[in-house]
Amino acid sequence: REEVRMSRRFTVIDAEQRSQAWKAARVGRLTASRAKDVLAHIKSGEAAARRDLRTQIVLERLTGEPQDSDFVNADMQRGLDLEADAFAAYEAVTGRMASRCGFVAHNELLIGCSPDGVLDDFDGILELKVPRSATHLGYLRAGAVPPEHRPQVIHALWVTGAGYCDFLSYDPRFPDGMQTCYVRVDRDEREIAEYATKALTFLDEVANEYEAVRTMWCVGAVLREVVA
Repeated sequence: REEVRMSRRFTVIDAEQRSQAWKAARVGRLTASRAKDVLAHIKSGEAAARRDLRTQIVLERLTGEPQDSDFVNADMQRGLDLEADAFAAYEAVTGRMASRCGFVAHNELLIGCSPDGVLDDFDGILELKVPRSATHLGYLRAGAVPPEHRPQVIHALWVTGAGYCDFLSYDPRFPDGMQTCYVRVDRDEREIAEYATKALTFLDEVANEYEAVRTMWCVGAVLREVVA
């Protein structure tokens, strides 16, 4: 089932995550799952993750086809298999009911995100993780959203305009009381603005590279026609 709902800020494509419709909706956009790659940096030059992401989005805009790999390893499959249980665990821990969500596409910018859940018509959003046990233990010890996932959360808050993101890690192999690690991230306009500045710079680079490739192809086509 695919359904499109409009708001003033974004469009919600209610397609099942990882379905073909969901993949098509993400083509050419900067999504939350790759937000950390926008911020990747090294001492000199450009980080490979950032460069590869720019190339991927350019290719998607050129071809109209998703460039993500469909490979699913054992850890990823386990996360998919336990996603419904993690959703239920969130509702049990918080007493709040979340609704499922497909892909959220911003109406003006080529950005988007796929929250695992939505609270009260996007007053809040939900991010679920079903990690390895060692990773879950690290989350429990830290009691905070891990740094590697914070860009994803900030990106999703930017896209949706939500006031908070509830982050929950779930591992049923732990004893009762330790199976979930729940953290709320309240909207921080300064942090979002700092991230948005970097993301928009990256998107400008994507647009410039796309136009450069298109121009190169058009010039080449004209020369080939002249020669012919």
